[in-house]
Amino acid sequence: MRPVDRVVRRLKSTYRENHFVDHHGRDPYRVLIGCILSLRTKDEVSFPATERLFRKAATPAEMIRRRKTTIENLIYPSGFYRVKAGQILEISRQLLVRYDGLVPDSIEELLTLPGVGRKTANLVVTLGFGKPGICVDVHVHRIANRLGWIETGSPDESEAVLRKLLPRRHWIPLNELMVRHGQAVCRPVSPVCSSCPVAEDCRRVGVVRSR
Repeated sequence: MRPVDRVVRRLKSTYRENHFVDHHGRDPYRVLIGCILSLRTKDEVSFPATERLFRKAATPAEMIRRRKTTIENLIYPSGFYRVKAGQILEISRQLLVRYDGLVPDSIEELLTLPGVGRKTANLVVTLGFGKPGICVDVHVHRIANRLGWIETGSPDESEAVLRKLLPRRHWIPLNELMVRHGQAVCRPVSPVCSSCPVAEDCRRVGVVRSR
């Protein structure tokens, strides 16, 4: 078994998959807005915020009828909640004007929406539409480099290299597994290598101090 396959298998046996889907389901609009709210915000804050918001407005048509201040109050204390409220309104408006209220299923089209970067676009495509994609955030970028799988300078560059390196069966679960791992063990500073389930396959690139 290749080291990358062994690492993914061990992470799957350690961390529960579909954490995001369990809370948000697979409706593309909810996945999109849920991901916007999750940026720079912990799950324990963003998940309830998404729930509160969608109890009041579950579609783009319902969302644009809400005032920006109402959305701000519903999603507070999500990070940058005022900016996100504006993005949510504009995303909803553009979905209605450009896509008849439907979320597009291509990364290229999603990237044209305000506040949507490659991480969010990949998450919507993979979780909302079941299409192949690799959602690369700072956790995936850091851990893939630390493992020695890749040698890249940015999440976007990491995504391109990982698409070539990893078999497609690993693409969709990779983000959630590495996010969980990055939060619990493989932290940016002083990772907990002594309890890491994939320690024997990790080259510990750039690790200066660990526990």
